[in-house]
Amino acid sequence: MEQDSRLVIEGVQEDGRKFRPSDWIERISANLAQFGPDHRLRYAKSVSPCVINGARCLVVERDLYRKDPAAFEFILDFARSNQLRIVEDRRTEQQRVEQDRRSG
Repeated sequence: MEQDSRLVIEGVQEDGRKFRPSDWIERISANLAQFGPDHRLRYAKSVSPCVINGARCLVVERDLYRKDPAAFEFILDFARSNQLRIVEDRRTEQQRVEQDRRSG
């Protein structure tokens, strides 16, 4: 998958203020998560929380639009209406693995 096939929605508004409530990332991620065979909640691969440079973010794969257009549009509408920063995910695969491990 291409690097730019993911969006990063930062927990910061366009004017630099931290967005509240602070658990919005977990709430959105949990809505699309499922329980695994071990009865633990598993985040969807296409929507997951992450910490990038010390900031909580939501990583959304663009492929979610094909799999679940309503969920993709809901997430982007939420981000836009709350003026959250949305950027392309430019991290390398190694950077993603290291940062995603720390967010769990």
